[in-house]
Amino acid sequence: MTPTLVFDIETIPDIQGIRNLHGLEASLADAEVAELAFQKRRAQNGTDFLPLHLQRIVVISCALRSDDGFRVWSLAEPKLNEGEIAQRFFSGIEKYTPQLVSWNGGGFDLPVLHYRGLIHGVVAPRYWEMGEGDYRDSRDFKWNNYISRYHARHLDLMDLLAMYQPRGAAPLDQLAKLMGLPGKLGMDGSAVWQAWQDGKIDEIRDYCETDVVNTYLVYLRFQLMRGALSAAEHETEIVFVRGQLAETKQKHWEEFIAAWNGG
Repeated sequence: MTPTLVFDIETIPDIQGIRNLHGLEASLADAEVAELAFQKRRAQNGTDFLPLHLQRIVVISCALRSDDGFRVWSLAEPKLNEGEIAQRFFSGIEKYTPQLVSWNGGGFDLPVLHYRGLIHGVVAPRYWEMGEGDYRDSRDFKWNNYISRYHARHLDLMDLLAMYQPRGAAPLDQLAKLMGLPGKLGMDGSAVWQAWQDGKIDEIRDYCETDVVNTYLVYLRFQLMRGALSAAEHETEIVFVRGQLAETKQKHWEEFIAAWNGG
């Protein structure tokens, strides 16, 4: 089978970048630097949400379904720095040429990866292939690549289900719960910066991992809806994924399965 790679990123303000852009003193605390950036952003457009190029990646979580099975893992600080996190993600695409699946990946995750990849000198030729490279199947990428919004090699489920209309977009957490899935556990994206300041990187990672599994389960239901999976195949895959998560014996997956059963 073509490997399916579901991904999600978690970010915090790029404190050092903000310092550099605004000439802020090193003695200013990280929280104060972030608050200055938030205030500037609020004055511009009424929101704390920083521009994508000022979003520093601290976790990328992935769920990979392939002939070898189903596994979930994270590329995260402090074990890896941001450049290594981004490079390993794109190196995975280089290795597997997977079907990419995301929830709002076209609107957030991938643009952030583009900007941060440029900053860190990341190399990602397979990802940027659009039909002119040296790969044997390069011509196929002219008509189906990772970059075009309307090509399927990267499937942004949120964008597609909303018919590419921002006003039609649904929150993953709410849609997942309406489908009987666990939805978000522990926190949401707005809590990541505070969690980071509190040293809760493991909690951020666990939250991101549950997000990618929610996304994969929504993707399976979408595959059922579009006829790519039969009802029996869909149920078999659901049972398989549940079993694979249970085998890890990890607390966040035990909580995820409990919430799933409760749904």
